[in-house]
Amino acid sequence: MRKKTGGFLAGVILLASVLLGGCGKDPATNRTLGVMDVERYVTLGDYGSLSVSVVQPAVEEAQVEELLLALYHRYVTADNGGVMDRPVEVGDTVIIDYEGKQDGVAFQGGTASGSALTIGSGQFIPGFEEGLVGVVPGETVELPLTFPEGYQNADLAGVEVVFTVTVNYILPRVEEMQDSIVASLGVQEAGTVEELRQYVRDYLEADAQAGYRYNLQTAVLEQLMERSTFEELPEEFLDSYRQITNTSLEKAAAESGVTPDVFTNYYYNMGSQEYVTASAQLQARQELALQAVANREELTVDDQELQEKLEQYAQTSGRGSVEALLEEFDREEYRNYFMCEKVLDFLIQNTDVTE
Repeated sequence: MRKKTGGFLAGVILLASVLLGGCGKDPATNRTLGVMDVERYVTLGDYGSLSVSVVQPAVEEAQVEELLLALYHRYVTADNGGVMDRPVEVGDTVIIDYEGKQDGVAFQGGTASGSALTIGSGQFIPGFEEGLVGVVPGETVELPLTFPEGYQNADLAGVEVVFTVTVNYILPRVEEMQDSIVASLGVQEAGTVEELRQYVRDYLEADAQAGYRYNLQTAVLEQLMERSTFEELPEEFLDSYRQITNTSLEKAAAESGVTPDVFTNYYYNMGSQEYVTASAQLQARQELALQAVANREELTVDDQELQEKLEQYAQTSGRGSVEALLEEFDREEYRNYFMCEKVLDFLIQNTDVTE
């Protein structure tokens, strides 16, 4: 029986970067910024002497192998690349069927089929994983075990049981991967193990660079905000930001299977409405400051540049066409999005960056 682990929100990552990323992340920004008297609400500080320190990204070989195996293992079965010709060793991940019985009767939660278990991980009770070392795939063994006295399910604590376990196959290690299996993955850029390794490395390096750019943008924007002062913003101006933030929050919470209040309390120690108000205020101020820089530096996104960027974004985002993009947000909202990117690029070029 598997030990239970906590963290019902463990699958949610980087929420803050999605919801608080400002115009660098979400094109649904306030379309009135380009014609608004932003200088009435923000006084810019000295943005010509910004200085930030950002960690240079690095991709380790261990990361490459971890993702390489994760991708490869998705397609492995007993008949398609699964290791069948050697005994189980510590460190192997095995696919097993098991049934646990107490006094000959199966107990609740003690049966599973096609379960993945890494030998030595400590996921199962003492003796279970150790009992599979040396078993050859296709074999079935019986493991007489005793649940620990302090086991979380009091009904099983200290109870003697017997697990009947069949090792279906072993998931291959890197050195056991086969070109023929890689060829069946459907990755156009990779038909061999080495080509798949390079494909994974390229992906991780691109992802690391994207993360680096985001961190750099965030650091520069934070300094710009620290050096600027703001007047109270009109409620009608803040409304659009509240709507955007609330929509993003509801989507993230729904994907996690919880309410917005549970979500924001878990991550930010505040209720959902308090979070929406604070986030909207922050994003509105960020974009006011960026628009003020654009006005001062005469930075614009004209119609031709907007069309070119929309076409490029349609391809890189997987939407396929500009028309598909415009089903979500209109051109002026995208213009504001690309304007924010242009201003951030300008600020970065004029920032002293220490890596």
